[in-house]
Amino acid sequence: MKKHVDRTRSLEELEGHRWPEPPADTTGLVQAVHTLRRRAVGSLTPTELGRLVGQDVGLPWTLPLAIDLLEQSASEQARGGFYDDDLLTAVLTRGPAIWRAEPELAQQVKKILGELRGLSPYVQEKVTAFDRSWP
Repeated sequence: MKKHVDRTRSLEELEGHRWPEPPADTTGLVQAVHTLRRRAVGSLTPTELGRLVGQDVGLPWTLPLAIDLLEQSASEQARGGFYDDDLLTAVLTRGPAIWRAEPELAQQVKKILGELRGLSPYVQEKVTAFDRSWP
């Protein structure tokens, strides 16, 4: 995974690969992902970033950015503020191979999880599965 991400560049620029236009009859999700790949990664909202992470798109860049966003908002959530469960769920549900390959990122996620309180049962299930996926 990329430790430093140039937030002014798009995934297409970072990867050096432009996807072809999606077929006209494709789903809204596919169209959205294609569009998001062309935007500067630093301009992506938590929802948009969660959509890309959840689809395993650009993970070397999107996963570290997602974890950074979660880390920034964890202390606010602990004080009773807003926390983006969708982004957290997208991160937690990446496959175990990613966390074995990137133990530093997994440790960051574990640290974030230690700060969170009052997660919904749905998200708590994802936390439990994440915890079981690696030592």
